[in-house]
Amino acid sequence: MHNIKKILEQRILVIDGAMGTMIQQHNLSEADYRGSRFAGWKHDLKGNNDLLCLTHPDIIRNIHLEYLNAGADIIETNTFNAQKISLADYHMPELAYEINLEAAKIAKQAVTEFGKQAWVAGALGPTNKTLSLSPDVNNPGYRAVVFDEVVEAYSEQVKGLLDGGVDLLLVETIFDTLNAKAALFAIQSIFEERGIE
Repeated sequence: MHNIKKILEQRILVIDGAMGTMIQQHNLSEADYRGSRFAGWKHDLKGNNDLLCLTHPDIIRNIHLEYLNAGADIIETNTFNAQKISLADYHMPELAYEINLEAAKIAKQAVTEFGKQAWVAGALGPTNKTLSLSPDVNNPGYRAVVFDEVVEAYSEQVKGLLDGGVDLLLVETIFDTLNAKAALFAIQSIFEERGIE
């Protein structure tokens, strides 16, 4: 595979678009999100787009292929909320590593199927909890999560993405700079641990 840095010196690379709006076009039901594996889950799962990497990988792969066919050089994994902090909303924090691993594999499969050079970016989103602001207006010093917990959540996500074969990592749409710092710290720590960049 060519070095992406060398190619970026020659031309602009195009990244794909939003995954969520593409998923919405499928008008998926609660049963669709559950699939057979989570048919008896005790909590609602509709809206857990990242879970589709496990229950409907075909939908995610086809979305990746649509973007590649439209000219994307880089496609993002379907992992915007795939860390244990956000997955806790669906009572699924233990699935974080598996979802990231499978999401990366699905995206890599789409690139292979596409048959032309393209890269997979492992997407790390904002989490649903902020480190800089209190969710309680009556207690401005309160935090629903601490820095080390966010680093731990991102670290697990990064490990799954790397193990699944992503080419690069993308910290995206993070509205809290301290959350972004936690993501970057997690990435750098895993890089140092594995001797990669």
